[in-house]
Amino acid sequence: MAGLKAGAPTPQSITVHGQSRVLEVVFSDGAAFRIPFELMRVYSPSAEVAGHGPGQEVLQTGKRQVSLDDLEPVGNYAVKPTFSDGHDTGIFSWDYLYELGQRQDELWRDYLARLEAAGADRDTPMPAKGARPSGTGCGGH
Repeated sequence: MAGLKAGAPTPQSITVHGQSRVLEVVFSDGAAFRIPFELMRVYSPSAEVAGHGPGQEVLQTGKRQVSLDDLEPVGNYAVKPTFSDGHDTGIFSWDYLYELGQRQDELWRDYLARLEAAGADRDTPMPAKGARPSGTGCGGH
């Protein structure tokens, strides 16, 4: 994830709505988005979630009730949220926040489809670190 693209919209205001669990971002081009914390958490750009390349993404589950404990600025190009589940390694550039806001309907559909394919739902707890998901045993092929 690169920093700010030349000429890209920049946030004019960022408001954390704790009770409704959304981040409201108003951009310089007039676009305004209400991005749910859950969507931000499951699409965090961190290596822990996104992996180190295509196909290495880690499906996030059990994040429906996640809240935002802190939101730190990162230079003039991003913010770094700390979520209530302790996740704090994602840096959300202005470009990425804009993309999340603009594509959130599509991203939700994709997320729900991936959950269904995994036999999980939004409330399924994440497996313990190091635990192998079911169905990954070394049975005969």
